[in-house]
Amino acid sequence: MNRKFFVLSLSLFFCCFSLCMQAEEKSELQQRAEAAGKGSVAARSLYIRAYEDYVRKGQVKEGVDCGVQAAASYYKQNEYKEAFDLLRNIDQSIASARLNESARAALRYQTTKERMAMYVRMKRSATALEQLNTMERYANASKDEAVKNDYLYNKAIYYYTFGMNTQGNAAFKEMSSKLTATKEYDKIDEAYQALIASARRSGSASMVAESYSTYLAWKDSVNAQKKADELGALKKQIADNETIIAEKDSSLGTRQMIIIGLCVLIAGLVAALVVGALILLRFILLTRKQKNVIKLANDSNALKAKFISNISAQLEPTLKKLDSRQPEVQALLDFCQHIQTLSNLENTPESEVEQEDTPIQQFCEEITEQIRGKMKDGVALKVDIPKMTAPINKEYVSHILLHLLNNAIEYTPDGGSIYLDFKKRGPHKHQFIVSDTGCGIPEERREDIFKPFLEIKDLAKGDGLGLPICKQMALKMKGDLEIDPQFTKGTRFVLNLFT
Repeated sequence: MNRKFFVLSLSLFFCCFSLCMQAEEKSELQQRAEAAGKGSVAARSLYIRAYEDYVRKGQVKEGVDCGVQAAASYYKQNEYKEAFDLLRNIDQSIASARLNESARAALRYQTTKERMAMYVRMKRSATALEQLNTMERYANASKDEAVKNDYLYNKAIYYYTFGMNTQGNAAFKEMSSKLTATKEYDKIDEAYQALIASARRSGSASMVAESYSTYLAWKDSVNAQKKADELGALKKQIADNETIIAEKDSSLGTRQMIIIGLCVLIAGLVAALVVGALILLRFILLTRKQKNVIKLANDSNALKAKFISNISAQLEPTLKKLDSRQPEVQALLDFCQHIQTLSNLENTPESEVEQEDTPIQQFCEEITEQIRGKMKDGVALKVDIPKMTAPINKEYVSHILLHLLNNAIEYTPDGGSIYLDFKKRGPHKHQFIVSDTGCGIPEERREDIFKPFLEIKDLAKGDGLGLPICKQMALKMKGDLEIDPQFTKGTRFVLNLFT
């Protein structure tokens, strides 16, 4: 009985290690199947129709996803023959599709996994092992780490189901080690939590103790690594800032004041990290309860963010006593202000922002008036705003648009164009779009431009916090700010807002 509960627990957190799939619009048949509810005859029929429709259109990957859903519905109702017949049909569709070898292997992996699940359900150990070996071959051929991790997950299920706990533990440990090495801590944490919760429901004291002990050991190791990484990053950032100050600031008094402030910051951060680590360790040793461990970790992160914000606020009055005409001093003042703004936004994610019905055309005209004086000769500003009213937070939207337009002005050469558009995408969605015909942003940097503190920058030339602040403002309005990957003639930012 305990083994059954353990297998069920692994199934519950399977979503943590499932294959990463590109988000695509689902067909109407697939949406209806999902709405009908898993396991129902109606849902199964709709999934089969969706599978056939996708294959007919050449969308084999989507079709396989729907087909295996239908096959799972069959065998969960003990209709094994129908499930095997459907999987053979799916394999034929994969074989006839125009796919490269890695993509074909990834799809064959899915159908083989369903067969393995059926043999496990029927307690046919030898046949299930054959399917597991085939899964390993397809996982390696797919060249996809997510598929390989999924294989380790199913390998653990097989061993646990047939009482081979030592081998099951080894497979689970291998999967955990791989994800930990790539710093996918959240996935492992969720998996351990689901495992512990299921062990508790099973009523097995030994299973609870073993899973919880393993989780605490892993958590201690990860926390130590995170703190070491954070401390190393802070030390590197501070060292780089000292170099910038030494090169740019000719005033010895100014340099000394800044260095002293940075030393205080280092000492305070180190002390906070040490105190936080001691508190966390003491709490774990005293309580040994998962809920309290997670709560304390979250509290520690919040205190650390608050502490950094407070340090920035404490440095600001001292910096204001210096000569703000020096670019480096003004850059540090701006940096302190940006850190406080970003920290306030991140620390209040659930607080509501007020919205008011605003004439969009008039609002955008006021925005463009503020930047016309900065326009380069030969650069055209083109505005396409309909006469309509929409509910927005004027302060946040104005800040975001001004930042995007100023960036566009900086990177658009003579003879180029800058565009500001507004689009209504539905009854509850609208967009502000800022485009330019500049040099564009390399594809490999697009995912990182909204993340703060990833690069060491010359503060006199910008601190790199502008776009992260804009991103947090968009999220706080229950919207989002993103780059349009389809736009290739420069750069296009899209601010999505929902009402």
